[in-house]
Amino acid sequence: MKRELMGGINAVEALLQRSPERMVRLWVKPDQNARLSALWDQAKALGVPVEVADDRALSRRLSDIPHQGVVAEFQPQAAIDEHALNELVANHPNPLLLVLDEVQDPHNLGACIRSAAAAGALAVVTTKDRASGLTAAARKASAGASEWLPLAVVTNLARALDQLKEAGLWTVGLVMAEGESLFSPDISKWFESGVVLVVGGEGKGLRRLTAERCDRLVSIPMPGETESLNVSVAAAIALFSVVRARGAGSATA
Repeated sequence: MKRELMGGINAVEALLQRSPERMVRLWVKPDQNARLSALWDQAKALGVPVEVADDRALSRRLSDIPHQGVVAEFQPQAAIDEHALNELVANHPNPLLLVLDEVQDPHNLGACIRSAAAAGALAVVTTKDRASGLTAAARKASAGASEWLPLAVVTNLARALDQLKEAGLWTVGLVMAEGESLFSPDISKWFESGVVLVVGGEGKGLRRLTAERCDRLVSIPMPGETESLNVSVAAAIALFSVVRARGAGSATA
């Protein structure tokens, strides 16, 4: 698989801790703070080559995102397909999945992956077409979670949702004001079982065919003047609603 570059202290730190064997090398700026020094020492201890590079050299490697003084070259985790996703679900007693319906902003993708990992989700599912892939910006926004939480990329989202429903999971889609309240006791009971949270893309939300595959459609009550939330914020609220429904002490999906 093609090597890729990653920047950002949190993201690089997470990869070093979880999958150091996939790290090829690090470039670190010379005037290090405590966290960069710790990364340098950790990489050296793990046998990962480390080179000094100034801000200009780091920015040449990653020109479009803040690198925070460190850039890593690494072997990325491969996305999984529908078959592998279904195997994951079959081998887990109470899965939580986050499905993204054509989320196109890489920062939103990364933030969703980060929230899903924090909530104990089994995987994140996204679409092959009209959706962001794991760019350097997405990886940085995920704070490294993109390198260990499985990302399933499916060609036909409606079919994938049907398969997940056949596996016994409830599908709950987030919509605007016309849905049931996300916080209702009835919805919370659903979250105690295996569940798929489905979030629409920026601007248009869930597509019609996607919404039709959902067992329930829910909305986040917004008593204030703002009429909508960023997709990654909405996804995080829904994910941690599941965590709350399952009990604060059992955040694993």
